[in-house]
Amino acid sequence: MARLEKLDVEERTSLENLACPTFENQPWVKGPPLSERRVAIISTAGLHQRDDRPFTRAPGDFYRIIPGDVKSDNLIMSHVSVNFDRSGFYQDWNVVFPIDRLQELAEEGTIGSVAGFHYSFMGADDPLRWEQSARYLAGLLKKDNVDAVLLVPV
Repeated sequence: MARLEKLDVEERTSLENLACPTFENQPWVKGPPLSERRVAIISTAGLHQRDDRPFTRAPGDFYRIIPGDVKSDNLIMSHVSVNFDRSGFYQDWNVVFPIDRLQELAEEGTIGSVAGFHYSFMGADDPLRWEQSARYLAGLLKKDNVDAVLLVPV
């Protein structure tokens, strides 16, 4: 991960002056107990299946759908940032996609179930450009009966 003080002046200034979005409504709602919730993972690690296309900087190329039964050797990280540290992922995919931990929690009854599908965004972009994709993704989560998400910002 690049440190802010090590960036060139132009890039550092751009990041320091980046506006932080505000939202007019309150998205948080109450739900069932954790032991009854169906949980999905949303990561910003730029993950996708081996046979899926890598992430690019193309407009609208924000996320990939990852099936809940994906195997660790079939998950690729193609985050486009050269400053992105991939070493944790190579050692243990649960660092950025904790599917094994969620399955353990479901087996012991701590959570109700694990979603059939999970989602990985390629961060390093303006989140205001993601709104349409995020709304579509919310619909997919509803279809999968997901009522809790584990956000894994990387």
